[in-house]
Amino acid sequence: MNVTRLSSALALATAVLASPVAAQRSNPAMSVGVRAVPAHSTVHPGDLVPVAVELSFPDGFHAWPHEPVVPPVFQGLEPIPTAVRLTTLPPGASVGDIQWPTPEAVPVNYTGSPVDLLSYTGHAVIYVPVTLAADQPVGDASIGIAVGYQTCDQTVCYPPVTRNLTARLRVVAAGTAVSANVNEPELFSHFTLEGFTIPETQAPAYINVFGWSFSFEPSGAMGLVALLLVAALGGLLLNLTPCVLPLIPIKIMGLRNASGSPSRLMVVGAAMGAGMVAFWLVLGGAVAFVSGFDAISSLFQMPWFTPLVGVVVAIAGLGMIGLFDVRLPQGVYRIDPSAESVPGSFGFGVMTAVLSTPCTAPFMAGAAAWAALQRPPVTMATFAAIGAGMALPYVLLTTRPGWISRVPRSGPGGVLLKQVMGLLMLAVSAFFIGSAASAMLQHQPDPPSRAFWWVVGGFVVAAFAWLGLRAGSAASTRRWRVGLRSVAVVAVIASAVLVPPMASQGPIDWVGYTPARFAEAESRGSVIVMDFTAEWCLNCKALEAGVLHTRRIVDLLRSPGVVPMRVDLTTENPDGQAELKELGWVGIPLLAVFGPGVGYTEPIRYDSYTPEMVSAAVSRATSGQ
Repeated sequence: MNVTRLSSALALATAVLASPVAAQRSNPAMSVGVRAVPAHSTVHPGDLVPVAVELSFPDGFHAWPHEPVVPPVFQGLEPIPTAVRLTTLPPGASVGDIQWPTPEAVPVNYTGSPVDLLSYTGHAVIYVPVTLAADQPVGDASIGIAVGYQTCDQTVCYPPVTRNLTARLRVVAAGTAVSANVNEPELFSHFTLEGFTIPETQAPAYINVFGWSFSFEPSGAMGLVALLLVAALGGLLLNLTPCVLPLIPIKIMGLRNASGSPSRLMVVGAAMGAGMVAFWLVLGGAVAFVSGFDAISSLFQMPWFTPLVGVVVAIAGLGMIGLFDVRLPQGVYRIDPSAESVPGSFGFGVMTAVLSTPCTAPFMAGAAAWAALQRPPVTMATFAAIGAGMALPYVLLTTRPGWISRVPRSGPGGVLLKQVMGLLMLAVSAFFIGSAASAMLQHQPDPPSRAFWWVVGGFVVAAFAWLGLRAGSAASTRRWRVGLRSVAVVAVIASAVLVPPMASQGPIDWVGYTPARFAEAESRGSVIVMDFTAEWCLNCKALEAGVLHTRRIVDLLRSPGVVPMRVDLTTENPDGQAELKELGWVGIPLLAVFGPGVGYTEPIRYDSYTPEMVSAAVSRATSGQ
């Protein structure tokens, strides 16, 4: 039997046994004994607690090991390795390197000729290292562990399963006497302390940009330099996102006001760049040192942050339009960005960086996600590189005053530009305040309302309609008038086309994520397409409209056996955040595809994707090919 026929036969056998009834009645994987036992049941805060995960196989059965070795005769067959992931941990606890058992040679006969296959068989024990936080509260605590494996016998492999386990602990105050005896000493007979610490080695940094993906080891000086360059590139690309684009003319106008003095221009530009770097440094510090703040998205799950940003942007927008002129204390004018002051430029840089956070660029997202899991100095350096990359264009502009001098400083053209930008800033304000209001009214796991997009679209239409109406008086030549009015017409039409789908829930009947709903879909052997999103994430919305709402993908997600599941992180969602963390991600957007073909512990993951990539992922999750 050749490899192609072998793969087809195994796929057919798996498909037959993967039905819900067969999985319950015929899958030997469910007869494997699986349990989790902590070395000590009573522990102190800060203790290192080994947890033994034991798999007991019936005679004649085995599972692929953690790192499968496929014999040459089986090339083309994709094994499903045994995997362990932590589903719940006590607050502040950390996990080190897992100790995997040594696989044994098991004779199998998949092709008509016996072959030895390295497998877990008999009693296989996996040791999971958990270190409790030094400030772990006294009382009961639990460690949730999901074990995924695929059971085989001598002739066939069966559908993979995931078993959920819980190791329970009782935490007592430091100094309280506890037993030194190990639970079930024979279970821990092969445990060694060597390597059983929090690993100092660094995992690879993974970058994926619309199908172009690569990873690299950031260890060593050159690796760290490569990481910082990737982070800086991500920060540079933030300037091209819809969150930041409306501010670019305003920032250039601010530099234009100081262009008469080269030295003053450089100081103002440096202050603006320093504000951007300072914000990203503060954000990196929060990720590195603040418990529970492990992602950029954590900002938007603070109930006060999003509406506060909306109010600040609204005030700035109204001021640019010229709708109010309030006499303020003299000290306030020092932080006015248009006053050519160092504090004002610094503050404007901070505000620009704040507004960029809902639009994480692909390179930036990958670097930030990796850095959030590293030691504080590496985390801080990576976030500083993001800020430096974002500030780079404006710092470079300060070295070329001639480029900036062409921007209108005053007169009808300058006034019109400020008014249009002011209206666009009101659209940004409506986005922040509207998403905050939706979050407050949301009932998890149901999706939040998107009605605020009509207000956002209204301000955008008003901005470009005003541009078209006033182009005649602001433009000095006929070519400029025609150009400005053409831009206005295109923008108004685009807004009319884009706003209705943004304001609706879309054509896909998403299932709101809960662990119970996920487990139910897994038990049926469904393919789960899990979309991590939030109303404040504009990149999420762009991928949703441009990829997920295409007819091809909508039909795919409506097909039998496929469950479209949405994790909404608009507001606090502990279950959703825990799932995001389990997948090794700290930011969104993220699309994760689970299924019998790839298992339910290590899905296919993308933070940027195309319709072709989604279709291929669903196909692979269905059949493994």
